[in-house]
Amino acid sequence: MRHGVIPGSRGAVRPMRFLGDPGLRAPCAEVTAFDAELALLIEDMYATMYAAHGVGLAANQIGVGLRVFVFDCPDDEDHRHLGHVVNPRLAAADGVNVHGPEGCLSLPGIEAGTSRYDRAVIEGVTMTGEPVRIEGTGFFARCLQHECDHLDGGLFLDRLSGLRRRRVLRAVRRAPWAASAGAGA
Repeated sequence: MRHGVIPGSRGAVRPMRFLGDPGLRAPCAEVTAFDAELALLIEDMYATMYAAHGVGLAANQIGVGLRVFVFDCPDDEDHRHLGHVVNPRLAAADGVNVHGPEGCLSLPGIEAGTSRYDRAVIEGVTMTGEPVRIEGTGFFARCLQHECDHLDGGLFLDRLSGLRRRRVLRAVRRAPWAASAGAGA
C-alpha cells in the first residue's frame, strides 16, 4: 500500500523532535496543499522513520505541524502494512482493550505497558487527495492509534497513570537526550 511513494527512495533524514519540544504537544493542522512539497515531506518521513528503526512516524515528530503520518508496521500475524495517511481521523477503535509494550521515537529507549484497542480504523486521504480507509488489528492497530494521538498533540505516556507513569517520567529524566530536549511531561 504505497500510495505513490517508494519509502526511502530519495527522502532526507530529518532531525527527530523529543519530549519537551512544544511541537509535540500542539494539535497538527489539516493539509490543504497536495503538491510536490507534501510528497517530499512524506519521503523524508519514511527516510527518518527507517533511520530511527521505527514502525510509524507523525509529521510533528520532525517539526512539521501537519496531519500526516507514515507507517511500515506488521500486525500480529506478521503481515506488513506500508503506507501514509494525510488528514487522518480515527474512525473507530474498538474490540478488546489490550495492555502491551509501547515506545516512541520521540522518547527513545523508553517503553511502557500501555492499553490500546486491538482494532482501529483510520480514514483520510493520500498525498494526491484520494480517500483512503485503513483498518488495523493487533500491533498495527496500536500503531495507528499511537500516530493519531501524535497528530492531536498526545504521547503514549499520557495514557499512563500511577506507578507506571512515574517510572516512565523518571526514565525520561535520566535519558541522554532529555537535557538537550528540555524533556518534561
